[in-house]
Amino acid sequence: MSLMLENLALNLNGAVLIKPFTLEIAPSEIVTLMGPSGSGKSSLLSAISGGLPEAFKMSGKILVKGREISSLSPAQRRIGRLFQDDLLFPHLTIGENLLFGMAQGPREHRAFKMQEALVEIELEGVEHRGPHTLSGGQRQRVALMRSLLAGPDAMLLDEPFSKLDENLRAAMRELTFAKLKHSGTPTLLVTHDKEDAPLHGRIFKIENAEVKRVR
Repeated sequence: MSLMLENLALNLNGAVLIKPFTLEIAPSEIVTLMGPSGSGKSSLLSAISGGLPEAFKMSGKILVKGREISSLSPAQRRIGRLFQDDLLFPHLTIGENLLFGMAQGPREHRAFKMQEALVEIELEGVEHRGPHTLSGGQRQRVALMRSLLAGPDAMLLDEPFSKLDENLRAAMRELTFAKLKHSGTPTLLVTHDKEDAPLHGRIFKIENAEVKRVR
């Protein structure tokens, strides 16, 4: 269930943004990508998830579980993405937000999975509350579980810890990495802060349009 980027490259309005590179992320592995603003980190995540704006051009292949997904719609790619903003739907309750990400199935089973998810993130009993009633850290935990309940084949983390204070940041990192490793999900993390990277994981950096391994 690996995520493979094969000779992947990005151009912006005809200019080279990221030169061709190849990277394979194994099941349960979390690989970190760093680089200055404007280097193409978030654009790369958009290319993988299928939301790349028309000004960008991508070449190369994206494979998940051996399946080439470059020509598929975002919904068909089965790629999860967690942002620095939680992006919960404000008009839905916490429970409804979690149910939104799940595959269709028996109502009782979906409700059980939703309740189970809230217990896992220590938010039992908030399913009928709105997102605005939770703290930033609590909303981010809900956003994480919503992404995981969708059963993604790979996960993209777009600086998801950057708006949390130091204590919440450490706790959210620990929870996120533990859940992703347990589920066997190959993950690409984009961050400005090396402290956000898993302790023993591989780290790459975009420098002069080249993706280079630094650890």
